[in-house]
Amino acid sequence: MTAADNKTQGSEIQYDMSKNEIKVAPNDGSYLLDGYELVCGLEVHVELATATKLFSASANRFGDDPNTHIDPVTLGLPGALPVLNRQAVELAMRIGLALNCSVQPSTFHRKNYFYPDMPKAYQISQYDQPINVNGWLELPGGKRIGVERAHLEEDTGKSTHIGGTGGRIHGSDYSLIDFNRAGVPLVEIVGRPDIASPEEARQYVTELRQILVAVGASDAKMEEGSMRCDANVSVRKPGSPLGIRCEIKNVNSVRSLGRAIEYEARRQIVLLEAGEKIRQETRHWDETDGRTHTLRSKEDADDYRYFLEPDLVPLNPDQAWIDAVRAALPMLPRERRLRLSQATGAPADGEAIMVVVERGQDDYVMSVGEAGADVARALVHVKEAFAEQGASPTVPAADLAQMIVMETSGKLTSTQAKTVLAEIVANGGGDAVAIAAAKGFEAMDNSALEAIVDQVIAEQAEAWSKYCGGEQKAMGALVGAIMKASQGKADGKAVTALLLAKKG
Repeated sequence: MTAADNKTQGSEIQYDMSKNEIKVAPNDGSYLLDGYELVCGLEVHVELATATKLFSASANRFGDDPNTHIDPVTLGLPGALPVLNRQAVELAMRIGLALNCSVQPSTFHRKNYFYPDMPKAYQISQYDQPINVNGWLELPGGKRIGVERAHLEEDTGKSTHIGGTGGRIHGSDYSLIDFNRAGVPLVEIVGRPDIASPEEARQYVTELRQILVAVGASDAKMEEGSMRCDANVSVRKPGSPLGIRCEIKNVNSVRSLGRAIEYEARRQIVLLEAGEKIRQETRHWDETDGRTHTLRSKEDADDYRYFLEPDLVPLNPDQAWIDAVRAALPMLPRERRLRLSQATGAPADGEAIMVVVERGQDDYVMSVGEAGADVARALVHVKEAFAEQGASPTVPAADLAQMIVMETSGKLTSTQAKTVLAEIVANGGGDAVAIAAAKGFEAMDNSALEAIVDQVIAEQAEAWSKYCGGEQKAMGALVGAIMKASQGKADGKAVTALLLAKKG
C-alpha cells in the first residue's frame, strides 16, 4: 500500500496488519486527506516558580546535583505529612485568572500508579474539583481555544535511561533516577479539543508560554522541562462524532509539537482508509525519525483509583484573596499587542508586533515614542536591530528617538540611519547627531540630488526607456545607480519621487 493509494503525497507507507501499526513517511506538508478534519486538545504541564516544593520545604531549583533536594515528604517516608505551599496556590490562581477561568473551592486526591520515578507510588493531584475551570485562551488571530481546567499537582522524579536508542527504557541497559523534581508544584492546563490545525497548536503553546512568563508563574522553558506538552489527536469526517484519540506524550518544543500532530493525523487517516480501527493509546514522539510510536494503552480514571488525600484539607481561597490576585495581574500579551497596534498602525498579529511583544520590548518601543519619535519607525528598528537586547534594552530610549527624528526629518537617509543605529546599539547608546557628523552624513540638497538623477538618466538611457515604458524592474537599476553616484547620501524616497516626476 502506498501513500498514493490513499491520496496522500509522499513516499511509501509500511503497514503491519497484525500490530495495527503503520509507519507513515515523516512530515511532507500534506498531513490531512481530503474529507477529514483534525480534532486536537493539548494538556500542558507547567512547573511553578516557587522557592520550595508543593508539599515540603525542599528547594525547587533546576540544574543542581541529582538527589540533593529531597526530604521525607518527597520520598513518601512513613509519618511524613504534606503541607500545602501558599505561593503555589497563588501562582495557580494567577494562571487561572489570566486564562479567564473561574477560581473555585478544590480538593486534592491521590492518583495511584507505580513507576520508578514516583517514590510514593501515588501522585497528589486535583481530580473532580480543580481550582480553575471553564476558561479560554485567544489566539493572535482571534480564535478562542477553550480551557477545561487548570489544576494543581506535584511533579514526578526524572528517569534517565542509559544505553539503547532514543533515550527510552525499552532496550536500555539501566536507568538512573533523580528525585530533585519530585514534588515540584505543577499546574496542568487541560485545553478543550478546539484546535483544528498544527499551526493553531503552535500558536496556542506560544501564546500560553508568553502568558505564563508575563504573570510570573513560570519560566516556561520547554528545553529544561518546566513546560511540557501532551497532544490528544483524533481525526473525523466533518459532522461525524469525535474519533478515537491518541495521546502524544511530552513533546519538548513548539516545532516538534506541530510535526508530531501532523504525523499522527496522517497515521490515523491511513488506518481508517485501510478499514482499520484506531486504538486509544499513549504514543511517544521520536524526533530523530519523525514518527510517533506506541508506549502503552491509554489508562482511564478508574485505573488510577483516585481517592481524597486524607492528609490535606479542602482548598477554598476567599474572594478577597482572589480579587487581590486579579488586581495584581500585569497587562497580558494580547492587550500589549493591541496597544502597540493602536500606537503604530501595524496589525496586532503581524510579525513585527508579535516578535517585539514576545521579546518583552513593547514598553521600550512606547517609551521611544514618548521621547518624541515616530512609534512605527521605532517598532521597525527595535524588531530588526534589538534581537540581542532583551526586554530591557541598554540603549536609552532618548538616543533611539533622536536617531529616528533625524531619519524622519530627512537629515539621514534610511541607509545612513541603519549605520548610525548599528553604532548606537554596539555602544549601548550614543548621540546620533555626533555620530552622523563623524561619519560625514549630511542631507543632500534637492538641486544636487536632481543633478545626479539627470546624470544617471543620461548614462542609463536603456533602463530609463524601459522604466518610462512601464517596466518597474528598471526602476531598481536606476535607484541603485543614483545611490552609488551619491555615495549613499541620497534619500530613497526623494529619489523615487524625482524619477516619478521626470517620468511624467
